[in-house]
Amino acid sequence: MPVALTIAGSDPSGGAGIQADLKTFAAFEVYGTSVITALTAQSTSGVREVFPLPPPFLRAQLEMLLEDIEVHVVKVGLLPTPEAVDVVADVVEAARLIAVVDPVLRSGVGDALASSEVSAQLQRRLLSSTHVLTPNLDEVESLGGMRPKSIDEMVREGRRLLALGPKAVLVKGGHLEGPPIDVLVEPDREDLVFPGERVAIRTHGTGCTLSSAIAAGLARGLTCVEAVRAAHGYVQGSLQAAVFGGPIGRGGRPLHHLHRFYAWPRAIGS
Repeated sequence: MPVALTIAGSDPSGGAGIQADLKTFAAFEVYGTSVITALTAQSTSGVREVFPLPPPFLRAQLEMLLEDIEVHVVKVGLLPTPEAVDVVADVVEAARLIAVVDPVLRSGVGDALASSEVSAQLQRRLLSSTHVLTPNLDEVESLGGMRPKSIDEMVREGRRLLALGPKAVLVKGGHLEGPPIDVLVEPDREDLVFPGERVAIRTHGTGCTLSSAIAAGLARGLTCVEAVRAAHGYVQGSLQAAVFGGPIGRGGRPLHHLHRFYAWPRAIGS
């Protein structure tokens, strides 16, 4: 059975972080494992507090897990401190893991989740071992670039990030005006554009879900392009199911990660 690991923070609301990742793995019929980097006091409305777990304990979680279970792909989310980046980079390199990195620095509503030094440490330590990097427009800027305002600028910034070491970069354009568009850039390959449909609700955890869906696809043996295409379709279906299913909480609406296994949303597609 394919096995994927999420290394990320915990979200009590279940809409983002490891909770969203594990539900996404299950939706792809991938066995999910998890290592927690930080505890958060957050809801669908925002983040009140972040408690980074001590780096030695983070390393202990990873070592115990990898001594026992063969992990095929890892999704890396919130790394709250530079020391956490170092621990994860050490393990990814030593175990030669296929890594999908979602450079989470702020929540979807703009609350800070990681220290300002994390971005620099990601560039120094982790991006060279990254298989797919999935920054949104704000994260592109935090990783030393300019915030893209068009598809052409998304491609340009994606190419710049490729030079830092990842094998592929998916620039997420959900914050652009108009329909949401993601752009995949890989060395020596044609750039691919993935258009989506904007839903009429504010959402919670879309970026976490997309990156973990890519990881799940890779764990199932898909190519990078195939995994991104499958993940994009899955997120669109989960968004539509969230609209159909009604509100959960008072803030951004969590995606309906397991909509494929429910009878009532099948009319809107899988």
